[in-house]
Amino acid sequence: MCVYSLILYIFGEYNLNIMIKRKLEDQILKSSSPGKAIILLGPRQTGKTTLMKKVLASEDYLFIDCDDPLSRTKLQDANTESIRQVIGKYKYVFIDEAQRVKNIGLTLKIITDQFKHIQLLVSGSSSLDIQAEINEPLTGRKIEYFLYPISWAELLNDRDYLTVQRQLGTRLIYGMYPEIINNPGNEKELLKQLSSSYLYKDILAYKDIRKPEILEKLLTALALQLGSEVSYNELARLLQVDKNTVSTYIDLLEKAYVIFRLNPLRRNLRSEIGTSRKIYFYDTGIRNALISNFNPIELRQDLGVLWENFLICERIKLNHYNRKWVNYYFWRTKNQQEIDFIEETGGKISAFEFKWNPLKNPSFSKTFKKAYPDSTSQVINKDNFNEFITP
Repeated sequence: MCVYSLILYIFGEYNLNIMIKRKLEDQILKSSSPGKAIILLGPRQTGKTTLMKKVLASEDYLFIDCDDPLSRTKLQDANTESIRQVIGKYKYVFIDEAQRVKNIGLTLKIITDQFKHIQLLVSGSSSLDIQAEINEPLTGRKIEYFLYPISWAELLNDRDYLTVQRQLGTRLIYGMYPEIINNPGNEKELLKQLSSSYLYKDILAYKDIRKPEILEKLLTALALQLGSEVSYNELARLLQVDKNTVSTYIDLLEKAYVIFRLNPLRRNLRSEIGTSRKIYFYDTGIRNALISNFNPIELRQDLGVLWENFLICERIKLNHYNRKWVNYYFWRTKNQQEIDFIEETGGKISAFEFKWNPLKNPSFSKTFKKAYPDSTSQVINKDNFNEFITP
């Protein structure tokens, strides 16, 4: 990165200038409604602040950064008059990193109730506190969105098809965070920073975290077990902690949008497993950084699970941005019959197997077909994956 670009990057302008248009931009613009708060949640560094500023680019707005101690003080336990002083003449108010403010839900409620001419926009990087804080006070007063790292569909919409297709291997290794995509050649350094405590510092600040080193070891263990069924008992033995600690930390990592779980589908067969789970990362680059493995895809032993994680993540992004309500599972029986990924929507079940090599075309379990005769099935490989993760 040249010196000029580095300066722009440090001061937060680099990504603004070359920002990939996000799917949510138009949705947020259309949902603008004074008297209701627009809430944008998601993992750290996914571009929430940049997106909100772009949405507000043509407006004169008040920006309140809750990483700033003075801003937090002004918003904490505020009343109508103190809020009036802060807001002043502005009709648009953007509160960034709102989870930093104690009792933020009540403050947001006062703004939406008492200042109905104001369009309030709020971002938060963790659901550890903010969702519990805002759900009840803002019932009927909010429109909520979730921003993931860049999606494959967003990348295709921004750049020409062949250029993006050539990046597939790179994206599996380095992931889809905006800074990573926008700074080729500096991916390893930036990912190491993202995968350090900065990515999950909301968890480290949480009151129940007493052993942050256990959290880091747990993340590494989960990264190494990607695509496998995870046993909390085995993780507890590995980390020399109790099972409840493992369960609590995994729950917190989910709420901080670092990982997510898939549970098994169990409906029709006694032989279907029903208690295990698989854990994936919201971004493959973060996962690879945790195990310090940035080897190219042709040298990797874990290409299959990386491909699986990538496709599941991109499918979840696609469904979410297109407002499709879907339940996600994997499927396995006690005698080791399995299917990588199951979707259920509107009572319909769709089964998917993920294979990098187009020449590998596995047959689906006859047991599954018999148990779920109305289901559909498809093998997704590197030749046909675009139709699976783009509109």
